[in-house]
Amino acid sequence: MSLSNDRKIHSLRISTEDLIKNVYPFYDDIRSINPIYKGSFFNYPGWYVTGYEEASFMLKDVRFQTRLPLPETTRKYQNLKKVLNEMMLYKNPPDHHRLRKLVSERFTSRALEALYPYIEEQAYELLKHVTNQKKLNVISEFAFPLASTVIAKLLGVPEEDKEQFREWALTLIQTIDLTRSEEELVTGDKNIVEMVSYFRKLIRKRKQDPKNDIISLLLDESEEELVSTCVLLLIAGHETTVNLIANSIYCLVTNPNQLHQLSENPSLIEAAIEECLRCESPTQLTARVASEKVKIGSSVINKGDQVYVIIGAANRDPRRFRDPHVFDVSRKPNSHLSFGTGVHFCLGSTLARVEAKLAIQAFLKNTPALEFDVATVDWRHLVGFRALKELPLVVK
Repeated sequence: MSLSNDRKIHSLRISTEDLIKNVYPFYDDIRSINPIYKGSFFNYPGWYVTGYEEASFMLKDVRFQTRLPLPETTRKYQNLKKVLNEMMLYKNPPDHHRLRKLVSERFTSRALEALYPYIEEQAYELLKHVTNQKKLNVISEFAFPLASTVIAKLLGVPEEDKEQFREWALTLIQTIDLTRSEEELVTGDKNIVEMVSYFRKLIRKRKQDPKNDIISLLLDESEEELVSTCVLLLIAGHETTVNLIANSIYCLVTNPNQLHQLSENPSLIEAAIEECLRCESPTQLTARVASEKVKIGSSVINKGDQVYVIIGAANRDPRRFRDPHVFDVSRKPNSHLSFGTGVHFCLGSTLARVEAKLAIQAFLKNTPALEFDVATVDWRHLVGFRALKELPLVVK
């Protein structure tokens, strides 16, 4: 190994706090050494993939299989492990195909069309107070209540329980992140028991009185799989969609020239959402395990090796994207990997895009010129996800 590479590897020794503030230079450093880099970060040894072509290849290749985010041999966190084990997110074909097919009909463009006016109405309703109060706390007052209302309606859960859903989602997302602590895993294991109990009661009600919702649609399936699917959709519907809406507004207000361009040309809205997804992807990392020996370029990945596909890095690979760190609402083409690719392509991508589009359109039409209420913006203590703690804005 060359001296220059030794220096680069030494420069990768960076604190988690610095990574959370701005992770993208770190991604660039890894990629400059090798887009498929073998190392150990956050005490997780494996292959860290930062190149776009390499990431796309691995996400599509069935030899790189999804796996539980908890060690298979651990005897701890059995409640959490049991639920995660039944999730389609952590299943490989053919079980993955079977579960995905059951739910996918509710997430097609046609199936979701009837929901669009409802999402738009909710978005406008949530922004009515801004003109008078002259401020907006984007996550707690807009992104979270919008996303929680929509996923509650789809799933068939009472909207009045949304604060409890949010608490569960925040807790459980920590259990699958590389920054997790034992305390967070213990808390997650406890909370999953509460979630399972909650959904079992709701399933019993639906068996007596079915509705037009996802829970009623899946009543013929095993209760374990149905509960795990509800948990997955609840977390994804809250966590990733809230972050997509908030991160999109963050991108726009921190790039006022692009915000102005979008305001002057509303037809750019769909391209703008794709650029927000590329620049600040809610999901930054996904893990795989090699089911057999695979050679990619000069890298030989052995059976059983852990692979961490860093989506946030692939989305800023200069070999794929011109000026990758520049936020450009008119960027085309924009083949980012924020929703993944291959058999695990995000089931809720259509809904997420529509929610973000309608939310940003409502934001542009119903809020005056806004700026940050604080000098710095804090990101949550996560590396697998890009999530703001809050985003307070005030009228200029």
